[in-house]
Amino acid sequence: MTATSAHSASSPTAVDPAALHTPVIAWFDSNARDLPWRRPEAGAWGVMVSEFMLQQTPVNRVLPVYEQWLSRWPRPADLAAEAPGEAVRAWGRLGYPRRALRLHGAAQAITERHGGDVPREHAQLLSLPGIGEYTAAAVASFAYGQRHAVLDTNVRRVFARAVAGVQYPPNATTAAERKLARALLPEDAPTAARWAASSMELGALICTAKNEGCVRCPIADRCAWRLAGKPQYEGPARRGQTYAGTDRQVRGKLLAVLREAVAPVPQVVLDAVWDEPVQRTRALDGLVADGLVEPMENGVYRLPQSRAEHR
Repeated sequence: MTATSAHSASSPTAVDPAALHTPVIAWFDSNARDLPWRRPEAGAWGVMVSEFMLQQTPVNRVLPVYEQWLSRWPRPADLAAEAPGEAVRAWGRLGYPRRALRLHGAAQAITERHGGDVPREHAQLLSLPGIGEYTAAAVASFAYGQRHAVLDTNVRRVFARAVAGVQYPPNATTAAERKLARALLPEDAPTAARWAASSMELGALICTAKNEGCVRCPIADRCAWRLAGKPQYEGPARRGQTYAGTDRQVRGKLLAVLREAVAPVPQVVLDAVWDEPVQRTRALDGLVADGLVEPMENGVYRLPQSRAEHR
């Protein structure tokens, strides 16, 4: 791979990919966090569980839930044998609980289609319910050491700054970013997998969204954004994550009651969760539509007990 090929991937600054690989991977080897899903005993299932849980959720919140989950369901078949509502219950307060249902559906599909083993092939991973391009690439790379471009928010921010010379990447992943990620990918699979993990860790620990630690960055001397004087972001307004007073907050409160209940919950108990009836009803209807709550006769509700549908 030449500097020109990386430059043509939409970057305003020519870059030699190897000049980034070596220092970033060396930094990772010395500074990577000891996370349970990075240990050999985690296996592909542990990696997959972590990838579902880490979406839009910080590591410190994921760690205790991850440990409990793997202790209870060490293999996909163990989770698949349970009702989907148990996955929602065990998800606790991680947020975005549809991820729990999707992970349960993936466990069912792995059990039925792949003999209970997380498949190795990217296409097979991508065919599992709840698995998108990012998760398929991450599992193939981190669990099986394959060569894939793994683009999460942290990696996109590192590439935006180090190569494109801008403070933040676009709100949604673009074709140009994917092209750049492929251009920067090392040719051999083991190094590519290490690069994926290293660039992600760099974004998580050093090249953060705020208060970036350039003095500790292994590629600060070749970072296009830093060399340009750190110009301020001028793109579309960045999305904030509001929570208080939103339907998402109401959904979380309703689910919390159902998770803690040992029997179906009457409507009157759920009504006490939120004063505003229109928003409360909308939130509950949304939970039912998403398959996170099952309505029963006589106006009572429970976490889902029927098998999740998956393609």
